Amino acid sequence: MSNYQKAIDACLRCVEACENCFDACLQEDDVKHMVSCIRLDRECADICAYTAQAMQRNSPFVRDIAKLCAEVCQACGDECQKHDHDHCQQCAEACYECAKVCREIAA
Repeated sequence: MSNYQKAIDACLRCVEACENCFDACLQEDDVKHMVSCIRLDRECADICAYTAQAMQRNSPFVRDIAKLCAEVCQACGDECQKHDHDHCQQCAEACYECAKVCREIAA
């Protein structure tokens, strides 16, 4: 098992939560109100997927990538937390957990 397995798992859970939130936001009645959430869901899912890949291959840039991932996850979590929808709240929770784990890697 990789030294990064906990972080990889958190990143992959975050990708799933962000993808779910992204899709659900597009179904909301007031999609315009969800634009920032949708945009950050995409950014977050992408950086989390890349971070998991970087950790799996033991990239020499893991600490830097994890630092950026934590920043994006924090921003996405902060945005999702503003919305009452279950999918947003679940996404915020996954984002905050991933940010926490990535900060530990980046330290």
